[in-house]
Amino acid sequence: MGYIISLGVGFGVGLLYWLLKVQSPAPPLIALAGLLGMVLGEHAIPVVKSQLFAQTTVQSAAPAPAAAPKTSAVQDATKQGS
Repeated sequence: MGYIISLGVGFGVGLLYWLLKVQSPAPPLIALAGLLGMVLGEHAIPVVKSQLFAQTTVQSAAPAPAAAPKTSAVQDATKQGS
């Protein structure tokens, strides 16, 4: 919706310039190139940040071996004493 409003306002200003016989303050190609640079710069910073500070997770190829069941010291002592 914001793009449509912006386009409409820009068109209205263009009509106003034409009615008043005033040229736009900047050549259209230079103005559009500047706007394009602003948009690219605005979107480039988050992309670069995410690439530089991305946390990678290490995945192992084989699953970890299952842990051996733990026995208590009391059970070991009872087995040895019998």
